[in-house]
Amino acid sequence: MMVPSEEQQLVPKEGIFWSCRQSIFEEMQKRFSQIESAAEEPRVLCIVQDTTNAKTVNERLTLNLPASTTVSKLYEDVAHKAGYVNGTFCLGWANTGDMAPLDQASEMSLVLSGFEAGKRNFLQLTDKDGEQPQIASDESGAADSSGLDDSSRDRFIGPLPRDGTVGCSSDYSSPSYSYSSILNKSDTGYVGLVNQAMTCYLNSLLQTLFMTPEFRNALYNWEFEDSEEDPVNSIPYQLQRLFVLLQTSKKRAIETTDVTRSFGWDSSEAWQQHDVQELCRVMFDALEQKWKQTEQADLINQLYQGKLKDYVRCLECGYESWRIDTYLDIPLVIRPFGASQAFGSVEEALQAFIQPETLDGPNQYFCERCKKKCDARKGLRFLHFPYLLTLQLKRFDFDYTTMHRIKLNDRMTFPEELDMSPFIDVEDEKSPQTESCTDSGAENEGSCHSDQMSNDFSTDDAVDEGICLDNTSSAERALKPKSSLTFELFSVMVHSGSAAGGHYYACIKSFSDSQWYSFNDQHVSKITQDDIRKTYGGSSGSRGYYSSAFASSTNAYMLMYRLKDPSRNAKFLEVEDFPEHIKRLVQREKESEEQEKRQREIERNTCKIKLFCMHPVKMMMMENKLEVHKDKTLREATEMAYKLMDLDGVVPLDCCRLVKYDEFHEYLERSYEGEEDMPMGLLLGGVKSSYMFDLLLEIRRPDQVFQPYKPGEVMVKVHVVDLKSESIAAPVSVRAYLNQTIIEFKQLIAQATGLCAETMRIVLERCYNDLRLLYVPNKTLKAEGFFRSNKVFVESSDSTDHQAVFTDSVLWKLLDRHGNTIRLFVSLPEQSPGSLANRTSCPKASADSEDSFDGAKGSRKSVEAILEESTEKLKNLSLQQQQQQQQQQQQSSSTSDSQKSSEHSDFEFIESPSQEPDAASQPSQTENCTRTASDTENQFPSEERSDSDVNNDRSTSSVDSDILSSSHSSDTLCNADSGPLPLANGLDSHSITSSRRSKAHEGKKETWDTAEEDSGTDSEYDENGKSKAEAQYLYFKTEPYSQEDGSGEGQKCLLVHVDKRITLAAFKQNLEPFVGVPSTQFKVFRVYANNQEFESVRLNETLSSFSDDNKITIRLGRALKKGEYRVKVYQLLVNDPEPCKFLLDTVFAKGMTVRQSKEELLPQLKDQCKLDLSVDRFRLRKKTWKNPGTVFLDYHVYEEDINISSNWEVFLEVLEEPERMKSMSQLAVLSRRWCPAQMKLEAFHEVVLESSSVEELKEKLSELSGIPLENLEFAKGRGTFPCDISVLEIHQDLDWNPKVSTLNVWPLYICDDGAVIFYRDSTEELMELSEEQRNELMKKESSRLLKTGHRISYSPRKEKALKIYLDGGPTKDPGQD
Repeated sequence: MMVPSEEQQLVPKEGIFWSCRQSIFEEMQKRFSQIESAAEEPRVLCIVQDTTNAKTVNERLTLNLPASTTVSKLYEDVAHKAGYVNGTFCLGWANTGDMAPLDQASEMSLVLSGFEAGKRNFLQLTDKDGEQPQIASDESGAADSSGLDDSSRDRFIGPLPRDGTVGCSSDYSSPSYSYSSILNKSDTGYVGLVNQAMTCYLNSLLQTLFMTPEFRNALYNWEFEDSEEDPVNSIPYQLQRLFVLLQTSKKRAIETTDVTRSFGWDSSEAWQQHDVQELCRVMFDALEQKWKQTEQADLINQLYQGKLKDYVRCLECGYESWRIDTYLDIPLVIRPFGASQAFGSVEEALQAFIQPETLDGPNQYFCERCKKKCDARKGLRFLHFPYLLTLQLKRFDFDYTTMHRIKLNDRMTFPEELDMSPFIDVEDEKSPQTESCTDSGAENEGSCHSDQMSNDFSTDDAVDEGICLDNTSSAERALKPKSSLTFELFSVMVHSGSAAGGHYYACIKSFSDSQWYSFNDQHVSKITQDDIRKTYGGSSGSRGYYSSAFASSTNAYMLMYRLKDPSRNAKFLEVEDFPEHIKRLVQREKESEEQEKRQREIERNTCKIKLFCMHPVKMMMMENKLEVHKDKTLREATEMAYKLMDLDGVVPLDCCRLVKYDEFHEYLERSYEGEEDMPMGLLLGGVKSSYMFDLLLEIRRPDQVFQPYKPGEVMVKVHVVDLKSESIAAPVSVRAYLNQTIIEFKQLIAQATGLCAETMRIVLERCYNDLRLLYVPNKTLKAEGFFRSNKVFVESSDSTDHQAVFTDSVLWKLLDRHGNTIRLFVSLPEQSPGSLANRTSCPKASADSEDSFDGAKGSRKSVEAILEESTEKLKNLSLQQQQQQQQQQQQSSSTSDSQKSSEHSDFEFIESPSQEPDAASQPSQTENCTRTASDTENQFPSEERSDSDVNNDRSTSSVDSDILSSSHSSDTLCNADSGPLPLANGLDSHSITSSRRSKAHEGKKETWDTAEEDSGTDSEYDENGKSKAEAQYLYFKTEPYSQEDGSGEGQKCLLVHVDKRITLAAFKQNLEPFVGVPSTQFKVFRVYANNQEFESVRLNETLSSFSDDNKITIRLGRALKKGEYRVKVYQLLVNDPEPCKFLLDTVFAKGMTVRQSKEELLPQLKDQCKLDLSVDRFRLRKKTWKNPGTVFLDYHVYEEDINISSNWEVFLEVLEEPERMKSMSQLAVLSRRWCPAQMKLEAFHEVVLESSSVEELKEKLSELSGIPLENLEFAKGRGTFPCDISVLEIHQDLDWNPKVSTLNVWPLYICDDGAVIFYRDSTEELMELSEEQRNELMKKESSRLLKTGHRISYSPRKEKALKIYLDGGPTKDPGQD
């Protein structure tokens, strides 16, 4: 009967099979034909630029489509590739004037729509209706509910999505391992936690506690009292809020910042990764403190605390000493100390945990009953297991061979159900000795924990803090079935990484549906049992000693089990069962979330753009950010900008309008006439994160009319030049078109300025003072190089200057001077010798010659005359003549001169040029004053200074010396100034970079003397004795300036307008009349930010590195000559707490011997430092930072035997005995004895060696100290001098007695003088210190080493302890800085 029926059933099945096969074949044929036709069909290459966002504007999407593709299909393909929702963007042609978008609904092919096959077709992706494209993921609601930006998604570490996988098949060692799929909140029902930076360990623990029903329900039952504590600092309240959000929020992930703030943490804590087990213990302690005297006071103990017994049993009499300890987690060793193989499972590790050890031999135990030392057995027994059992797998260990922390990645299995009944020993519970003992541990003398016992366990012998959950006795518990001690795994906290750092995440089983989930920061996904097994760690090979090194670094670190007890296993509270206070909290959080969502919606529709405005009263460009809703009209936005710029009451609202503005080019792109009612979203091109342009709130006077600005126009700032007064007026803004000719442009300027177009000359200033005369009438502005924003100078007069060649004309010279003139603030010495007398003669001379110099040429001659006369005087005066003159003048000086000069202030007779009616005569007055002062140099004795005066002037303090020591002799930092500054003669000062050069000097090579450059300074005179300032005239003009910063009474300042192409030498000579001494007797210091000063010493260099409003300080003191170097002298005090002390500044010259420099130092040391020395009682030696180096011998010559540079530093060392260093073959080392028996270091002593032999060093040290040669050990000091080290570390930390025969090899490398050598007697034993003595000594050493700035520890990284602050935050020690 069965056979026929089976045959009958086979027929239809076979028919179905063949019909299906036929349909598949036909479908494949159809597809192949389409592919073949598509292959033959021409292709259209589309390149799409996404202009909707500043981040994507530089990216291109490329699509190669068949020519028959429709426009609507093109939109679909672009949407898919760009990740946008189709219909929320527009596509249009790029690089064409046609701004109309392609019709999205068009079914016309690409070729018929204007696309070219076989060529590149450029398109632009733009906003639609002023709104940015919608991200494709927004439709699922994931993006809206996540509250996360792209950067937070990129921080995801751990399981990554893999399409098409049902389970996880990859190994955790691969960075691309995956769980089945990452689901949204709507699929898993769970919310993630945002990783603040490195808070993954916190997120793992919080999710585990949240998924623990008993803990979550108990937390909900606790009610916060507002009157007791600030909610911000309440840890339980913030945990409660977090759990409520995790249960009710619609977001994909929520922040934990409120919780960490309640811990007292600041933002830096988010960058500290800690151990999750450490966090668990610290958090439970904090909760216990916060829950005191509440119903939850004993919650942690009830849920997580267990009991164990620590015992020692005598093997002879059976007497047992024990004590009760409590624990919150059980630490399980992965690999026993010294073992080559790891435990294979949690059960093995638990068995090893309670395995007793035998105390025998030297480790015998003293038995109280036997009254002698006996063999004994020591171990641990579990008395009670907590309801929630926590197992810590001790994967972090210390490798004593490498002296580094390591992570053990060995495989350790753990069961889903763990039976703990084998680990309770009931017989020990019934022993008579146990019965007679108490929890207080009174008989616990000599007992100790097992080596496997974690130091986290409580060691309180006086109190038994363990609390049993039931009242049954141990015997009754033992009679219970095994199921009473069966625990169910529900959380695996996984660590991925090494001992140096890594990532935590949690695999947690829900008690609601028994489904496992991965909680990886903000990502929550379903996982399988196979994924849990992959957290065992290890590799597929055997468990050997080196297996851990090649195993996966992702493995389980902490396990949580729950006791299987139906009577106690709780379920999660549902929302409808929440207590009333939680319901109120849920409502508040819901309202807050709704408000946040509304605010996000507003933010998404708010245009944020830079707003500028030239304030009519402050006369400065104000900047702000305009935030306006996209639906607001231009009129409403103008009113908002008006209020934002605080113009109410300053100008009427109808005198303001918003225009499109390019702040970088200072260009007004367009105005919006007739568009006042248009929404800002359309006007600005949509809501964007950033815009390629800005807005300017333009203001007009009530009698003016706004000028329309059209796209395509260019802005031109027109400066009118007056050749007669040599002035350049403020700019007038004119808008022109690039296709205008020069003739049309002249007519436009004539209308704006009122000048005559026929005689008009227009000069375009391009970059870096590149002046171009526009003389071709029919040439367009575009051909002349005009751009968005331009600057031109115009001149229209009937003078003959326009007939001259442009580069020889007065106009060019005036513009060239204008472009290179800078304004400097010069601070003069407070009491300049001779300055009063010099300046009293200036006004009379100026008045007499006021009419003799007219115009620019006359003023130039006067300056040249001044420079010639002052130079002639200076070059005929040698330093010796100045000394003789000063001595004579000092003897014959009368009091009448001083009385006369003291009657007037320094600037009493220097009239401000701005007060003069004729601008042309202004330069001549100041310059004439300079010449007259130079003529009267010999009349006033105080102009010149002797050598002793120069040396007594300590121009730089110790602070200055530190700054100068690290500076280069050249002054090259350029601070560019962005804005034009008005000069006294009406010019604009313009900041030019050092690359600007005038055409007049293109053929001339800059003066660079290589010898002078190497020497660090230049001479003010050339080989023929002529002043280098005579080479050419460059503009120099001064006016008095009152300093308003209260820098001190008597401080005088000058405002100097000077051509930046002037050399430093010429600049100094122009300043001579105002300083009152020759240029060789004062120094120029450039002042930088924070008032740091650097001396400018290269006299050949120009001021091209200076810019407008730079500050210069003039200090009295002899300036350097060619071949001279400024040197800073420090005293070396080897046995002082501060061994480096600044003494003075001096000058050394090339070719000078060391002895000659010492002889010149003697009077300076006596006068300035009160050091009365003889030339043979001190030495000079090399200084490198704070380290003493090579000893300079008296016959050494600078620049021949000793390399020297600007701002050089040397050590001066006072000798207590005659110099022993006579030859360069000798070696001077500094030795210091370490006395371990007294725990102290003796003073430094110098040892001079004839060679680099270790044997000679030992002999000299033995002779110095009396230590026998065979007992002497030495070590080289570490770090900078004096190589300080703690006396607690020196005995073992230094490399004592290195096995070398010479000092100049590794590890010593002692090749130069000044090395520090510690030595000791090897037979001297280290002092034994009590704990109190050690602590006291540690405090003293810490204080001593902190004062000297040396590190106490050589640890490469100090870990920060994890703390939770119960008072809201850490209290900073006032003694700490």
